Formats: sequence, C-alpha cells, structure tokens
Amino acid sequence: MGHIKYASDVGAPVEVAFTYTDNHLLVPDWMFAVAAFEPKGELDQGLGAVFTTRIRLGLWRPTVECEITEYRRNVVIGYTLRGRLSGTLTLRFDPLGYGRSVLTSEAEYAPPGGLFGRPCLRPVDFAVRSALRHTESQLRREIEQFHGTDLVGRIA
Repeated sequence: MGHIKYASDVGAPVEVAFTYTDNHLLVPDWMFAVAAFEPKGELDQGLGAVFTTRIRLGLWRPTVECEITEYRRNVVIGYTLRGRLSGTLTLRFDPLGYGRSVLTSEAEYAPPGGLFGRPCLRPVDFAVRSALRHTESQLRREIEQFHGTDLVGRIA
C-alpha cells in the first residue's frame, strides 16, 4: 500500500474545522476531482454513511462509492473509495491552542500492479501526492473562510 501524510495548521478551532468537513454538501468544494457527493441511503453523515461520488479527472468521469469508515466527532473522519478508483482518505483534527487546530491528512492506496505497474509507480505516487496536497490546502482555506462567517454567511 502507498501511504502519504500531510499536516497543517488551521486558523479555526477543531469544532469548526470538523463541522465544515462533516457537511457532505461541501465536499465537492474541497476534495480534489470530486464533482458530486450525494448520499446513497438515508444516512448522510457519520460511520457507515455511503455516498455516490462523481469524479472528474480530465476526460475521465467515473462514478465511485465512498463510505465513511472511521468517524469520531471532532477527532477523525475516514473516507474509503470503492470502484475504479480505490483507497482511503483520513482527516484528523487536533487542538493547537486557542482558536487553532492541526489538520492531518492521510491517503492510502494500492500501487499499480502487473507488468506495467512497476514503471507507473512513480507517476501514480506523484499524482496521489499532488491530489492530497491540493485537497489539504483547499480544505484548510475553506475551513478558515467558513470560520470567518456565521452560519448564514455574514461576516462575524
């Protein structure tokens, strides 16, 4: 399994960061290449919630299933992708003093296999690193912007 991990300082408390990240309607705003993220059943948050996820990577537009497989309020959310794209994304939230938190983003993925898998290992690793870095930085910006407003979007 390939494993990538990034941590960053977020200018918002853990509760705010988690609340923003936990809202499925906002996932396409911050998760790399996600065009739509819609609940598949009645559950739309928490452990066991399953989402139909439409991906947009250039001309390739697969639909995959995404399940929340790890969930502790204000601590961690783990997403598992199943389908033509597969892997896990785990987001951890830790307090970092007054009004700040640490966002740790981890991705695990199966490296390509077979005869052509070995030569493709580095480009795949680079692509996953870039996608995770983009997701992490976009999520951090979105959380900080969300924290600067109240629930109806007015400047606090």
